Amino acid sequence: MTDTSTATTTDSPGGTDQPLRVLVTKIGLDGHDRGSRLVAAFLRDAGHEVIYTPPWQQVPDVVTLATQEDVDVIGISSLATDHLIVPDLMAALREAGLNHVAVVVGGIVPAQEAPLLVDAGVRQIFGPGSSREEIVAAVERWGAEARTTKLAQGGFT
Repeated sequence: MTDTSTATTTDSPGGTDQPLRVLVTKIGLDGHDRGSRLVAAFLRDAGHEVIYTPPWQQVPDVVTLATQEDVDVIGISSLATDHLIVPDLMAALREAGLNHVAVVVGGIVPAQEAPLLVDAGVRQIFGPGSSREEIVAAVERWGAEARTTKLAQGGFT
């Protein structure tokens, strides 16, 4: 697991207890979705709203869905080399004005390729064996930060 910040807040803006909106998806050609289905269930069980897509999504479709669903966090699952597409996703999110949306990646990410994702703006990388508790806690931390950033940018009008 690679954590790229020390953010610790889990409160949503304004002190509300609104559930986070999390998009869990797979980009590229990797169809192995067991892990992403488990993570989606972890987050739903924790009380968050999860938008789950089938595998084989394309970057523009993920950006469109993130915009339409007003998500706080995007979780990308990769068990092949599809994590190498994530920098393209990060650039497309910035172009769409979705800089505040936190992106986390889970699955098989070779250590030598992790810096590529971190440099692109990925908040955290979860490897095999990451626990339910650490995944939920990290998504809550990054989701709270995303909401705070969106609020500071004039969102939630």
